[in-house]
This record gives sequence, structure tokens and C-alpha cells, in this order.
Amino acid sequence: MAEWRLFRGWSGEELRARLERLPALAVNFEGVEDDMTGDRGWHHYYSEAVVAIEPDGDAMFSRARQAVATYQFSQPEIVVAHLDPSTPLLLRRLLLEIRVLGLRYLCPAMVTRVRDEPRVFGFRYDTLQGHLERGVEWFLLSKQPGGEIRFRIEARWKRGTFPNWWSRLGFILLANRYQQRWHREAHRRVSMLAHYGSLAPPPRDAAGLTHGGLNVVFTYHTRRGR
Repeated sequence: MAEWRLFRGWSGEELRARLERLPALAVNFEGVEDDMTGDRGWHHYYSEAVVAIEPDGDAMFSRARQAVATYQFSQPEIVVAHLDPSTPLLLRRLLLEIRVLGLRYLCPAMVTRVRDEPRVFGFRYDTLQGHLERGVEWFLLSKQPGGEIRFRIEARWKRGTFPNWWSRLGFILLANRYQQRWHREAHRRVSMLAHYGSLAPPPRDAAGLTHGGLNVVFTYHTRRGR
């Protein structure tokens, strides 16, 4: 079940040690994505938004791609992704730190699908043993022929195992509200990073990890009129 703490998180070295144990964990669900339907007890939700319009060039798409690949789109007040950026994206392990009302839960996941095409980029992660949820989630960036850059989040899930009864009750009462807020903020952050972000990879801490959702760098360019 998910490890949890109250009012404090984990150091870089503690997170590194936990990430190194993740290869021993299996996914915590059974099922093929196309079969994860409502009549079989799965929740299905998605959101999609135009985050930028870029008729010429690929600068904004490239910055948005960087934001998605390193999980910088996540609202850190709700979810921070701890990861080792030196590992390939496919099969990369993640520790998703879910934050709610002073409580922090570490939820493991693994990237199992990657799409990397000229106008489409994204990945899917599967939840591992110890996650509060069971299922899959896609994060997909696409550029349409007219220049629209769209970001889509789509998940199919069931509730996982909770460390105590009150965590489960809190999830039932608050999950929808937090999910909707997180989706709205994710689209907003991708849009900001597409317009003003950096192509440089996010900095690492002393343990060599990055923390998606925290290290957001915006570069503003202005030009004075004559």
C-alpha cells in the first residue's frame, strides 16, 4: 500500500532508494486498456485543450514536449513526480507524490507506452503495487495541420489499496474535485511552458533526480517599440 507522511515529504536520497526498488514491483491491475470500460467497473475520464497555436516552426511544440516528457505540467500543490531523467522514457519508473490537506502519499508507476512522432508525442503510465489507484493514464501532445497544439489527458482506473480507512474516505469525498482542478492546471501549465518555457532539461537535485511540477522555468522575451 502507499507510503504516507503528514506535513513533510521525502529527501532526495530517500526517494532515490525507493525508486531503485520499483523494478521489483508489478502492475497492480489486470486488463487491457480497450477492455477497461464502465460495464466492467472502470472509471474513464479525459480532458483536452488547445494549449498553443503555431502555424510556422516547432519552437512551442518542442517546449511543450519537454514539459510533458518531464512531467512539468503537473500542479505541485496536488501531484509532484519524482524521477531519474537519465533513464529512458519507456519503462521509466515514477514516484507520484500526491498531496492533499497536509497528507503526502507516494504512488509508484511505470511508463509502458511512448508515442514519439513528428506531430505527436506522449506516454502512458501504468500504476504499480502500492498506488492509490489501479489503471492507466495517457498524456498526449499533438499538433494539428493548422498549427493548433492540443494536450490530452485520459485515464482508466479503479480504486487501489489505501493505508487506512480515513484515507479511503477522503479519496471518495475529494478525488473528483482534486482531479478536475489538476486537469485544469495541467492544461494551463503546458500552455505557459509552450509559450515561455525552456528547452533545457529541469535541474537535478543532489541525488540526481528531478521533481516534475516544481522546476518550471519561464523565459520571457520582450521587444521595445520604436
